[in-house]
Amino acid sequence: MKVQAYIHSLKDREHDRNVLGEAEIIRKIGDNLYLAKVNGIRCTAIFNPFVSRYFVDDVYGIVDARKYTG
Repeated sequence: MKVQAYIHSLKDREHDRNVLGEAEIIRKIGDNLYLAKVNGIRCTAIFNPFVSRYFVDDVYGIVDARKYTG
């Protein structure tokens, strides 16, 4: 499903703010851990219920495409 999520690589470092962008949540892979895709990159994401948003880590959470298919 396509969602508006906070994406790590889009962070506004000058003002220390997270920035929303479009990501695709592919599936759940753990306890509050999701496989996501942003700009063709498969990475991890978590869901924050307090703000009702996904936080996608396309910087440090890049996942090997061979590990999770789907």
